[in-house]
Amino acid sequence: MKHLIFIVAYNHENFIENVLNRIPKSLQKEKYEILIIDDASIDKTFKIANEWSKKNKNINITILKNNINYGYGGNQKIGMQYAIKNNFDTLSLLHGDGQYKPEIIHDLIKHHVKNQASLTLGSRMIHKKNALKGRMPLYKFFGNIILTKIQNFILGTNLSEFHTGYRIYSIKTLKKIKFELNTNNFHFDTEIIIQHIANKFKISEYPIPTYYGNEISYVNGLNYAFNILRESFSYSLQKLGIFYKEKYSYNFEKYQDKSYFSSSHSIAIQQVKKNSSVIDLGSSNARYLYFLKHNQKCYLKTANKFIFSKNLNVDEEEIVDLDINLPTKINEFDYVLLLDVIEHLKNPEDFIKKLFYETKHDQKIIASTGNIAFIVTRIMLLFGYFNYGVRGILDKTHTRLFTFSSFRKLFSSYYEIDIVKGIPAPFPLAFGNNLFSNILIKINIFLIYLSKSMFSYQILIVLRPKKTLNSILKETLDYSNKIKT
Repeated sequence: MKHLIFIVAYNHENFIENVLNRIPKSLQKEKYEILIIDDASIDKTFKIANEWSKKNKNINITILKNNINYGYGGNQKIGMQYAIKNNFDTLSLLHGDGQYKPEIIHDLIKHHVKNQASLTLGSRMIHKKNALKGRMPLYKFFGNIILTKIQNFILGTNLSEFHTGYRIYSIKTLKKIKFELNTNNFHFDTEIIIQHIANKFKISEYPIPTYYGNEISYVNGLNYAFNILRESFSYSLQKLGIFYKEKYSYNFEKYQDKSYFSSSHSIAIQQVKKNSSVIDLGSSNARYLYFLKHNQKCYLKTANKFIFSKNLNVDEEEIVDLDINLPTKINEFDYVLLLDVIEHLKNPEDFIKKLFYETKHDQKIIASTGNIAFIVTRIMLLFGYFNYGVRGILDKTHTRLFTFSSFRKLFSSYYEIDIVKGIPAPFPLAFGNNLFSNILIKINIFLIYLSKSMFSYQILIVLRPKKTLNSILKETLDYSNKIKT
């Protein structure tokens, strides 16, 4: 393997030579390179590093200097791009001020490779007493613990420390992360951890000693804390489909099972009687129908534009483009499910009309969609913020956006509306299926009771096709003949 030891440096003339001297000679047995990028220091950091290189010609070292100051995060981006361009396998991040012990870098790399991690964090907080022995200031010690606990809670992780600068990256997975979109500031370190979490890349931790000396910190603590909590929270909201930042986008299962909490899936399932026949249009993988199949003993048919891998035993499948055709024999089913489908169609009005003439009066239609008038969207619009994402109310594949009023209006010409319900936000998808998420759902349900249009994340309606004039005429004729006799 080919390893890059990347040292970020800014005004480190008093430390850089000592850091280089302490890098273990055992690394010379490996394919390695040391890269120093001086981020436009105004002292002699660059000069001292070059002088050290001339005295140590047997060391494979490259020393660069930025023409302008790109910041802590910006400097890392340049080093990461260097590692990708020069086909390294790992990148080890060191700080030029000697705060992190260079002597153990080989051990850290071996741990990283052995565990096949995408990111290995050198943690000072696995053994917290050692952090205090290493003269970590108390405000940083407790701040680190508190911020890490909050981030673990928000992100559903269990890391001992988010705020270490000693870390090893695998270049193979680093290529798949949009780190170039990250900040140039100090919370770059948090953003790239979140990107690893979003992509479900393996994160490992390794205990490291702590050392605080005469180094100068350029971090504004309050500003840093605000930024890392903002990024952590905004990623959780992105999982809800409320906010969207491209840097946290990843390949995920777009249509997730929401049947295990109060959602459009669970409420739709509650409307279906036992031993019924159900056709689900645009069902994706149909995992949420598991209960109907195995508990309610329903006959299930799914209709999708593409083939999806099945995770339950549906009885029948059909491939159909709903913008062009309806599934065959749709009028033979007791229930027709249109869960989060209408907003994806090119012409919903035309689809609803076709569906009406293919369904019977005694069939039930259950439809759901996102509520564009949701309180969070309203607040975003108030501040002039509106952007599409990969999931949720503002899914970029949506062709239409609906409120309660407009969704009712879409169906009202052809259907009798029996039930209209407001659906809470899918908090368990963002925060996990835990007590906190359950409390948030209960609060959301209470707020929906106060104002359905403002606090509903989704809209669900249960419908019946209206009687056609032909059927009404037939009923009139039959009734007339009956009373005549």
